[in-house]
Amino acid sequence: MALVTGAAKRIGRSIAVALAEEGADVVITYLESAIEAEKTVRELQDLGVQAAAFAADLRQPESIRSAIQKAVEKFERLDVLVNSAGRFETAALEKITVEQWDAMFETNTRGPFLAAQAAHPHLKASHGRIINIGSLGGIHPWPTHAHYCTSKAALHMLTQTMSKAFAPEISVNCVAPGMIVNGEVSAEYEHFAKKTPMQRNGSPQEVAAAVVFFATGPHFITGQLLGVDGGLGL
Repeated sequence: MALVTGAAKRIGRSIAVALAEEGADVVITYLESAIEAEKTVRELQDLGVQAAAFAADLRQPESIRSAIQKAVEKFERLDVLVNSAGRFETAALEKITVEQWDAMFETNTRGPFLAAQAAHPHLKASHGRIINIGSLGGIHPWPTHAHYCTSKAALHMLTQTMSKAFAPEISVNCVAPGMIVNGEVSAEYEHFAKKTPMQRNGSPQEVAAAVVFFATGPHFITGQLLGVDGGLGL
């Protein structure tokens, strides 16, 4: 069974669908998107797998533990944890408040840390995998996203640290998307496409394919950061 956090919509949803297409039963978590979560569960079930959605506030340790426990009780095992839930915000560095800074790290760094801790005994038993969703922003500094970039850079390091701490039973890797759009059209997105060697922006499905690689590929691969950015970070 695969558990994908923040998977009611956007990239998380695409990851959940891709894993279901590979035959995995899937549990998704959501915070406020209950209607979207129910729709995603139906889509997953239509693919012939079992699926469920549980509310979880990744800022609250007990909420995370409860969601993972419910998932394990329902499916009797946990094989893959995908830490997809994330927070994004644009703000001038000199104007970022302490509250904004802490909120970014609560979701993007502390949330995956807490989820991994809660999932650890179950993944250890199944020789499972953890896949974190990082960002090109965690590799390259974006001046109007200092708190976001720093939180994702910390997540990249957390991935490497966990890959050593949780070995040999659990493999831990990270996918770092670049500019990913879901059919949206805007001058800003086109600006990024023109800067990208592949001359286009990425899709949620391409991020999901990278997750599937780590979820189904050699367990020996661990501690890796895979960019899905069309070469934008080069």
